Order: sequence, then C-alpha cells, then structure tokens
Amino acid sequence: MSKIPESELILNSDGSVYHLNLHPEEIADTVINVGDPDRVGMVSKFFDSIEVRKQKREFVTHTGTYKSKRITVLSTGIGTDNIDIVYNELDALVNIDLRKREIQPQLKSLNLIRIGTSGSLQKEIPVDGFVFSRFGLGLDGLLNFYRLKNDQEEQQIVEAFRHHYPNEGILPQSYLARCSNKLEMALSEGMFKGITASCSGFYAPQGRVLRYELARPNFIETLHSFRLGEHRITNFEMETGAMYGLARILGHHCCSINAIVANRITNEHTHKGDETMNRLIETVLDRIAAGL
Repeated sequence: MSKIPESELILNSDGSVYHLNLHPEEIADTVINVGDPDRVGMVSKFFDSIEVRKQKREFVTHTGTYKSKRITVLSTGIGTDNIDIVYNELDALVNIDLRKREIQPQLKSLNLIRIGTSGSLQKEIPVDGFVFSRFGLGLDGLLNFYRLKNDQEEQQIVEAFRHHYPNEGILPQSYLARCSNKLEMALSEGMFKGITASCSGFYAPQGRVLRYELARPNFIETLHSFRLGEHRITNFEMETGAMYGLARILGHHCCSINAIVANRITNEHTHKGDETMNRLIETVLDRIAAGL
C-alpha cells in the first residue's frame, strides 16, 4: 500500500492533523458541527462530562458524554472552504493510519451532524422554526473539484435547478447531494424539510444589498420559486452543500439541521435567537442519545 506524502497530509509535530490539532482517540463516532466557535460551548454545556477541549484557529473541539453517548462538537468556521478542511481531516483521523500514512484496511463511517442558523426562503417556514435539509445544493463550486456521483433523483433535481438558474458561464456549476437516510429517520421528526442552498458568501451571494448593485438582482425570487414535484428550496446558508457532497464521497453519514433566524420572503428576523438555538441543541442531543 502506497504511503500518502507529507505534502498531501500535513501533520503537526505531535502527530495530530494539521488544522484541527486532533488525534484519532480524541473524537467520537458522532460529531456535531457548528459554524461559530462560541457555539461549541453552547452544545457542550449540556454534556455530563467533557474529556477533550482543544482549539486551533477557528476550530474548537469538545468531546464528552451526554446521557451515556460519547459525542464530539467541533466548530468549522464559516463557509464551504472550511468544510473542505474539517471533513477531510475528520476522515483522515478515522480512516488513515497517521503514523504509517496509509489508508486503513477497514473504513469507518462517522455521523456528521450540523447544527446551524439559516434564512428561510418560503413564507410558511417562520423564524425560530427548524429545517432539516433533505438535500444540500451547493452554489459555491467546491465539489466541482471532486468526483461526486449522483443517483437518478439527485441528477434530476440538480439538472432542473441548473435550467432554472443557469450560471451563464460566470457562476460555478451547482451540485447536489442527499442527506443520510439513517440520520433523517433518527433526527428530523416535526421539522420542516427540503433543499438547503449553500452560498459562497453572506452579502451579495445571498442577495443582500448594501453599497453595490447585484449581478443577479432576482436571486432570492429565483431560489424561492424553484419547484420540481415535491422538491423546493426551503432555506439557504453557507455550509450544507459541501458537507453532503464530501460526506457522500468519503462514506460518512451526514445531516444538517438549522434554526431559522430570518425569513427573506417576509423580511422578518428572530428576536430570540439564543433561546431558539438552545432549544434546537437540546432537541438534537436528546435524539442522538435515543437513536444513534
């Protein structure tokens, strides 16, 4: 078996993976991803005990136990470029022998669960509601650097969206992947479900206007109006598409659950964001402990 060169898999002097600064034994099989480093503590405050606390750059990690279930919570920072780092390094921790620099003979699948915030793209999905992403639609271009294989349903959806929202040779080609069926069954009860679009930025890439003109002034309406049978775009943020695509490629279970903090159709914004996020965190933790 060929070794992975040092230039391809960079390790720190203590043998930990480069960006996350973690060793294999420091992560659980279930990893909650949050964007905001401060949100790691919002999750781990519910733990019964914490065995690992680490931070490097925006990547904060706490591993502990909640109702006898070992769980890691790890901040990714904002954007799909950070997801590229986090998911590849998490996979390396469980599927590569870091000392030998060789792929493990038996591969392992992690449960990767995003808890985040998002903007609603449908009037009937209110602020402070919860959205479970059945599909992640990437508008950022990251997965165009990988070979992502779609099933027939995914291909139909993404081709319909590309026709509905052509890139006109300027924007990255969109991509799409589905969530883990296992995680949907365990975690999604009572939540809104649909397609979550992941954007490459927060301002113009999400249709916000400050001191500039938008190249795509109808962006919000274009996402809002997309339909293919029962499929519609429920919300958008900046990570889910890459998470679903990379999890598919690397063989992990993945889902994304978002608290809605703004409705871009009604122009409403939450006034109780922390309360809503705490409610979502506790809901997801309880369902992980009960069903994974």
